[in-house]
Amino acid sequence: MSVTNIHPASELTAADELRAMMQGTVTLRGEDDYARTRKIWNGAVENQPALFAVCETSADVQAAVRFARRHSLPLSVRGGGHDWAGRALCADGLVIDLSRMRQVIVDPHSRVATVSGGARLKDVAVAADAHGLVAALGNCGYVGMGGFALGGGYGPLNGLYGLAADNLLDAEVVLADGRRVTTSPDEEPDLFWAIRGGGGNFGVVTSLRIQLHEKRHMLAGPIVYPLSEAEQVLRRYANFAASMPDELGITVGMMSGPDGQPSLLFLPLWNGDQRRGERIMSDLQALGTPKFAQLGPMTYGDMLSLIDASVDAADGCHWETRTCSLPALTHDAIDVITKAVAARTSPHSMVNWHHFHGAATRIPAAKIAFGMRQEHFTMEIVACWEPDGSNGTAHRQWAQDLWESLAAFALPGGYANFLTPRDREQVRDAYGSNGARLLELKRRFDPDGVFSSAIPLPD
Repeated sequence: MSVTNIHPASELTAADELRAMMQGTVTLRGEDDYARTRKIWNGAVENQPALFAVCETSADVQAAVRFARRHSLPLSVRGGGHDWAGRALCADGLVIDLSRMRQVIVDPHSRVATVSGGARLKDVAVAADAHGLVAALGNCGYVGMGGFALGGGYGPLNGLYGLAADNLLDAEVVLADGRRVTTSPDEEPDLFWAIRGGGGNFGVVTSLRIQLHEKRHMLAGPIVYPLSEAEQVLRRYANFAASMPDELGITVGMMSGPDGQPSLLFLPLWNGDQRRGERIMSDLQALGTPKFAQLGPMTYGDMLSLIDASVDAADGCHWETRTCSLPALTHDAIDVITKAVAARTSPHSMVNWHHFHGAATRIPAAKIAFGMRQEHFTMEIVACWEPDGSNGTAHRQWAQDLWESLAAFALPGGYANFLTPRDREQVRDAYGSNGARLLELKRRFDPDGVFSSAIPLPD
């Protein structure tokens, strides 16, 4: 689809036309609410959309898609607004904003949650917690459930329940022509295959139904080690992870600790037998000499709150992320990461990783579009600096240098949710043998490239 920009003189007329079509609101560039509506997590994103369609219903989304097509406008979709690359904001185009569509309805008998397109992970966690249930979620409550699940969805329960995408039962999708369809294993099965890993490339997902699971005895909390112990602790952790039980997930981060000093953070989550979980938590603390540990019974929502507090503190900062997947934490890789964290150009920068293991590895690679099923550690190399944007080149280079240093230890590809079009080789390898089918379905469901701002697909 060729796209054009709305001339400033006609923006008001276009906004009025769209307002007449929607139950929700329309925010126009230059209006008082524009800056607040445009605000996303990454302050480095500079794109200035012409219009925001702040939707309240699926019909609003249909109207917005048809409006964008009629006016040949660039189109993007905002769910949680937490994608570091700023894909939610298309320059001079129309943003379909789902932030008012955050309802989560739980059926405790079938253990199914119906999740509106703009709901965030914390909305799902709290709704499931109320019924003694859990979902396969991530570690930041502000992330939109739609974008998280459609790109794959790493998190601490992957070992027990697979990826978030593996737990998707069906979805309501507004297609590029404005039609609204339900996709599931029985209805539009090709589309259902594609959206589970292919992201928002095929339409706007206005609702998802996801499988929930039993919350057994859940233990969680932070363990913080000084950076001086990081190399020794991580070598022991690598041995521990080689036989880690499915019931355990550990997010690991190397970042500034509560005292402002570079630290090694373990955030384990156990969902299983109480006594065994308590023994394993003790084993984790014995990997070194923690300077802080606070482990105990915790809901998933409580665990998200621990992370969200630090996210709040970094609101408006500038961010850049690189990613790769390591098949193992070798001594050499640990050495590279530890030295890079000690030499950070910003005290806000960090390296995090998720251990992909257990149930997530036992699902056939061809079952959904998400392409990587072998056990690995997904690395997030995160450069973060002050909202004034100063010295951004040096901070980005720090992330790039570390990524290049880890390339010798990495698997081909990476996590598509963290990749951009510049990462062409990684994108191709991320989907592996699923790439050809994914491109064929992109041409079928979105032949004009209406949803071109979503996560990248292979060439």
